[in-house]
Amino acid sequence: MSIRPVLEQRKAEPHIEGAGVHLHRAFGFRDPEELDPFLMMDHFRNDDPARYEAGFPWHPHRGIETITYVISGTVDHQDSLGNTGTLGAGDVQWMTAGSGILHQEMPAPDAQGVNHGFQLWANLPRDLKMTSPRYQDVGAKEIPEIIDDDGTRVRVVVGSFWGKRGPVDGIAADPQYLDITVPPGVKKTFPVDTYRRAFAYVFEGDGAFADASQPTGILLEKEVAGEEVHIRDMSGDRTLIRFGTGDEVTVQAGEQGVRFLLISGAPIQEPVAWHGPIVMNTQQELMQAFAELRNGTFIRESAR
Repeated sequence: MSIRPVLEQRKAEPHIEGAGVHLHRAFGFRDPEELDPFLMMDHFRNDDPARYEAGFPWHPHRGIETITYVISGTVDHQDSLGNTGTLGAGDVQWMTAGSGILHQEMPAPDAQGVNHGFQLWANLPRDLKMTSPRYQDVGAKEIPEIIDDDGTRVRVVVGSFWGKRGPVDGIAADPQYLDITVPPGVKKTFPVDTYRRAFAYVFEGDGAFADASQPTGILLEKEVAGEEVHIRDMSGDRTLIRFGTGDEVTVQAGEQGVRFLLISGAPIQEPVAWHGPIVMNTQQELMQAFAELRNGTFIRESAR
């Protein structure tokens, strides 16, 4: 067994998207090979409705899948195919945009004014870019949660883990999407298939991922692909951790414990032509998609 080294860790960056939603971008619109098959992940968490309630009005998607996971508050959605619904706390939606869809997402607060969750974009391979759009809406009660003897909790949103399987299936990236909470001071190791690209995203507490045997606060130095990489071993709120190869990820939880997403998927390793919410393989395909948006032929499926 081999522990995956940390190639990089970095703080999510503040952004404003949609009609004025304040959020933090964990990654996206950089090198699409970095976390292939994943393209982007946004973390939305705010306790001021004025900073998010304008939401994400009508916009297109083609060639990708979007995964929305709600922690607090709700997200109402509506699309050009006539689908409508509301995601609540603990719910997840996996939307395959495929050949094209227009939709909107409107966040709303919980009783304390908080709206909190994540949206992850996963690429589609060439042969599925123009597949029919579909949704998988999963309620919180359908997502299995495992509680280990040491108090570690794992929600299996997608994929298989510790004998449980998440309810979302048939996803091109063959992903594993886990919501993990490790209690204060506990050291824990999690298996990750060697063929997958993997990352963690800390959003509560802190923990040491670089080498969990090291004491808190040490500046680690590693050599990766011939280049020296400097890594602080404790990763706190809104931190992305990108892993190298191996078949395990180890974390040492800090004094407050740590909660993080652990996400992995099979690389697609195809050319990416990307502009905004449309991701194709060539610039010609990308130009065709935007031409279809202008002339009204973008949607290939009929409304229900």
